[in-house]
Amino acid sequence: MNPRFEAVRDVTFRKIRMTGSKGPSVDIFGELCFNRKVMEKMLPKEINSHLDEVLLGRGKFNVLYADIIAQAMKDWAINLGATHFCHWFQPLTGLSAEKQDAFLDWKTLDSVLEKFSGKQLMGGEPDASSFPSGGLRATHSARGYTSWDPSSYAFIWKSSGSSVLCIPSVFFSWTGDALDAKIPLLRSDAKINNAALRLSHYFGLKATSVFSTLGCEQEYFLIDRGFYQLRPDLIMAGRTIVGAASPKSQELEDHYFGAIKERVLAYMREFEEEAVRLGIPIKTRHNEVAPGQFEVAPIFERASLAVDHNILLMELMRQVARRHDLACLLHEKPFAGINGSGKHNNWSLATDTGLNLLDPTDSPENSLPFLVLLAAILKAVHKHAPLLRASIASAGNDHRLGGHEAPPVIISVYLGEELERVLDMIETGKGDLKKKKQKLDLGIPMIAELAKDTTDRNRTSPFAFTGNKFEFRAVGSSANCSLPISVLNVIVAMSLNEIMDQLGSKKDKEHVFAVLRKVFKETRPIRFSGNNYSPEWVAEAKKRKLPIINKSLDAFKVLEEKGTKKVFEGVLTSEELDARYEILSENYAKVKTIEAKLLLEIFHTQILPVALQYQKELASIPSHKKKLTALISTAIKKMDLVEKTLLNIEKLDSACRDARASVDAMEQMIDDRLWPLPKYREMLMIL
Repeated sequence: MNPRFEAVRDVTFRKIRMTGSKGPSVDIFGELCFNRKVMEKMLPKEINSHLDEVLLGRGKFNVLYADIIAQAMKDWAINLGATHFCHWFQPLTGLSAEKQDAFLDWKTLDSVLEKFSGKQLMGGEPDASSFPSGGLRATHSARGYTSWDPSSYAFIWKSSGSSVLCIPSVFFSWTGDALDAKIPLLRSDAKINNAALRLSHYFGLKATSVFSTLGCEQEYFLIDRGFYQLRPDLIMAGRTIVGAASPKSQELEDHYFGAIKERVLAYMREFEEEAVRLGIPIKTRHNEVAPGQFEVAPIFERASLAVDHNILLMELMRQVARRHDLACLLHEKPFAGINGSGKHNNWSLATDTGLNLLDPTDSPENSLPFLVLLAAILKAVHKHAPLLRASIASAGNDHRLGGHEAPPVIISVYLGEELERVLDMIETGKGDLKKKKQKLDLGIPMIAELAKDTTDRNRTSPFAFTGNKFEFRAVGSSANCSLPISVLNVIVAMSLNEIMDQLGSKKDKEHVFAVLRKVFKETRPIRFSGNNYSPEWVAEAKKRKLPIINKSLDAFKVLEEKGTKKVFEGVLTSEELDARYEILSENYAKVKTIEAKLLLEIFHTQILPVALQYQKELASIPSHKKKLTALISTAIKKMDLVEKTLLNIEKLDSACRDARASVDAMEQMIDDRLWPLPKYREMLMIL
């Protein structure tokens, strides 16, 4: 039997894995984390107070406390079954990394004990030679170091009966160069803290620290693992290199927010429960637009912690999927012709007193500070749009951006009707800033009158204000959020400092509005409330002189510019930015080359043999044989072109698209019993 048919049969008889999981619960939240609740029980009050200050960014960690904390952490971890520990870090691969060590150490010549010292807690020395460095280090000088990040809780990772104490850490070279995604994020938070405190103190807000917050909406696809294992392109590239469209996919829009299938719900419940045990505040789950596509979203938290949690969540989702005989696909565009997946980054700034600086309704005293911060954000996005484009650039995201499911590559800001009205009045000096809230009556007797929202939601905008935060919708589903959030922090910090310099010590309202008026006028080109997908917007964006950078390979170049190096001062050095340009560009080229080689292999070893076999069977139908023969001939020529273009990355993508078109046409013509690869209609519709 065709292995594809066997996979279809297996799906029919799959048993739903019932684990007894109830999903998220307050009773189990953070039980696998060495968090405040645990520390209050196991550490002296003095150390807990110190750690609270460190967590809020008010001081450096005192290494004199390291041994006491390490002892408590070890006892807690062993009590939960841990036998090993590791420094868990985020190298410039987009993933996490670790080197596990047992707690064992010599006690005497012939006996051992369980040991974990303050020195082991504070740092480690994984080999850095095989991690991307962009030229920051050579193989013969490859020492790399990890150092504990006390602003993120240590946790227990359970897998295959093993439990490991994971210590969130930063990763750097022996010369001190940042080799990870976490160091610039933490530095950028310190930079936005300093700028936002100037704003807070100017307006008399009670705050001693400010930090960025983040909520990552994670989109993903699920397919049966049997189908996944028959697709070498999904296994190695994360997306289908070939595949004809299904007769039905998302045209009827019946999957979006539809009833969740029982098998999928069982999977969701299990990974959500495990996430909650790790302190990840899971909140939302639903079907997404495309068949087989879903979304999970957490409650907002400190950005650096949210990034850690998102990396953990993605690994959990992949791991739990295997237990349910599913494959979790996190690529931005696993299937051509239908919606891809993003990771909408909901970003804001919060004070240690609990005030959301991007919520004008959070406190009466926050109205004017909100407008100043808004001006700084508009100024930052207007001036540094190419840098924001670079922060979400990748080979995978190039397939998704602007595809009528994701924002286009043109960076613009959507504020909504109410905020646009306020900015217009500030610019002109006319109108009433205080507007009575309107009511919405649906004309149904039993449904109460509702307060009408002051703004709609523009799903086509890459950077949209949504009431108390900005939603950066252009981030790809597989991305580490550190870079886009680091960029947001540094560009807003720079713009906010420039505005605070203009405000100076003069504090009357007219002076503030005079400064705001100038900024709002200057940044008007970046504001757009219409349909970002329309051709008219592209023409309009050109008139406004907004950057249009279609390819990620071109977007990366901004990382080498002087302006970028200035805005990143104190966060990444010139050499560290150059290294990131090299790493991102090289990764892009490698991904494209891998995909092209996969296309050639799949065609020559799976598609062409089947096509030639069916060509022989069509002897009695000359018209069909002629059509298939022409397709085979065209496909061979196009594959030859792909092979010749392997070293030309800029032309390779176009060559692969052309070659794929021939293969997809053959799929729709060749006898179904012969086709070797699971089809879109099977992978997306049978679950």
